[in-house]
Amino acid sequence: MDRKSIVILVFSIIGLIAWFPLVNKYYPPQEQSRNVAENQDGAVMTDQGNTAQAEETILQSSETAPAVTRTPAVAISTPQESATVPENESLLIWENDNLAYEFTSAGGGIKTVILKQYQGTTKCNNEESEETTETDHVRLNVNVPTPALNLFFGKLDNGFLPYTLKQEGDEILAEYLGPDGIRVLKTFQPGTNYVIEAKITIENTSYEPKVIPEHYLVTGTATPTKPTDTGMYMGMRYHNGEGVEEIKESWFANSTLGCFPGTPRTVYPSEPGMVRWTAVENQFFAMLAIPEEPAPGLVTQQINLAPPTQEILAAFPKANMAPKGYQNSLSYPAQELEPGDTIERSFKFFTGPKEYQTLTKLSQRTGEEVDSVMGFDGFFGFFAKALLRSMNGLHGLGLSYGLSIVMITVIVKLLFWPLTQASTRSMKRMSALQPQMQALREKYKEDPQKMNRKIMECMRENKCSPLGGCLPILFQLPVFFGFYTMLQSAIELRGASFLWTCDLSQPDTLFMIPMLGVPFNLWPILMGAAQLWQTSMTPASPGMDPAQQKIMKYMPLMFVFILYNFSAGLALYWTVQNLLSIVQMKLIKNEPIGPKADAGAALAKPLPRPGDGPDWGQSYRKSKKKKK
Repeated sequence: MDRKSIVILVFSIIGLIAWFPLVNKYYPPQEQSRNVAENQDGAVMTDQGNTAQAEETILQSSETAPAVTRTPAVAISTPQESATVPENESLLIWENDNLAYEFTSAGGGIKTVILKQYQGTTKCNNEESEETTETDHVRLNVNVPTPALNLFFGKLDNGFLPYTLKQEGDEILAEYLGPDGIRVLKTFQPGTNYVIEAKITIENTSYEPKVIPEHYLVTGTATPTKPTDTGMYMGMRYHNGEGVEEIKESWFANSTLGCFPGTPRTVYPSEPGMVRWTAVENQFFAMLAIPEEPAPGLVTQQINLAPPTQEILAAFPKANMAPKGYQNSLSYPAQELEPGDTIERSFKFFTGPKEYQTLTKLSQRTGEEVDSVMGFDGFFGFFAKALLRSMNGLHGLGLSYGLSIVMITVIVKLLFWPLTQASTRSMKRMSALQPQMQALREKYKEDPQKMNRKIMECMRENKCSPLGGCLPILFQLPVFFGFYTMLQSAIELRGASFLWTCDLSQPDTLFMIPMLGVPFNLWPILMGAAQLWQTSMTPASPGMDPAQQKIMKYMPLMFVFILYNFSAGLALYWTVQNLLSIVQMKLIKNEPIGPKADAGAALAKPLPRPGDGPDWGQSYRKSKKKKK
């Protein structure tokens, strides 16, 4: 690859890295209207203050709402003033050392969850960083139109029933009694490990049968972790009775191959069946509902959130101007109640960090595999769990999380050391045997089958393997993807500092490159430099075309582009891994390749012929004299 090609390749990678920041800078996303947002089926989602229209249809069945099978219903009438949330809303706060629940009378649910153990933003000292030094706590379900555990009757987003809140000991009660005799009572019992138990009772206190229309229980709304969050890690998961389904922003974007725009979707209705548990989540936190009896359906809506205020923009110049949220609702069909009959539904409701140990305990307690919220399923999930336990174990011994990642990388490298060493030696032997193998190709070029057989015999005699160079990479790939999976949601790394990196869960942005507005992230650059160094030391694969060898030599630059905006912890692992590989190559470089390979290389040298050099004749005459 000539100098011109290298320059073109480097500028191409820089252009790829700078593309998205430049597009967002010069063509920012349009701010959407906050008053009304239509979903794909034509239903209207109203803001909390826009309730005049909502109160007219608060408990009426809607043909446009994404719902389960409908039954003709008797509407439950509601007083006109119930939907005037800002004027009549009252709050009740329950708290302990870990969190605080903010209950609201507008809907009788949880308006906000405050996690006292976690800062709202991580502390980064660099003024140009996207993080700030604010000390506010993490808040879940914040600045969203609907409280968690709110009941909608008839259709989604049609206003809130007025509840009366009271506290009896550690229990919080929310009660609504309609003029037609329908009573709704919600009982909340906060527990430990971020779990609150909720029981919802719908009772017919009248003297005639009533039909409760289809209804939806909102289980929470996923919101961004910070103003600059683009929503890549936000979404919803649920267990459909057979396995865990995951719906993220890409499903709602509906882009072809993730690149070509399609028709956006705003509502996800689950297939009819059972929902054993469901969760809305962002990168590090989740709101998870586990019904005692599986729900028959689920609806997830993508909703528009309020754009950032001027105060937020002053602290976060790169704040997302059109943030989205994902609201989850369990759906239930219409049901007729005789006088005095009740409907009772119980739930365990988790609102906290995606901490593996905490979620594992919740899984054991409920019998449901809710730890799948971590995303540790599948083949690579096994490695992610092992790496997370190892990292937490080393941290428990007193190491920082950054040093824990370094130590895990060293341990993994030592485990693979014999395999990598054997692979490198095999590649050296293969390189030494190239003349002999080329001679075999020339000799048997008319018989390809015999040529391949002879080449394999040659490699077998000299203890070489054509797969020797690939096996170490293949065995280490699961570890790499395990690290990638683990670092996506490991809340332990949130705010963990190491060297110049103030947050290992985020890119290690040192400053913004002038004019381009592109962040300068040092760890991916060090990773690419170390990988280039390693590639230059790696023996060329036998039989590879020279052009392909040059492409492979500069392939690490593509990894820089791919991992440039990923977490610093992942780039730290890959950088240390490359440096250890370089050390190993240095140690093996001067080792002898073995007598068989040396002999094979000597035998592969052709006999001298006339014209091969000026000394050939003299050497030939000396050999004849010795024979005499």
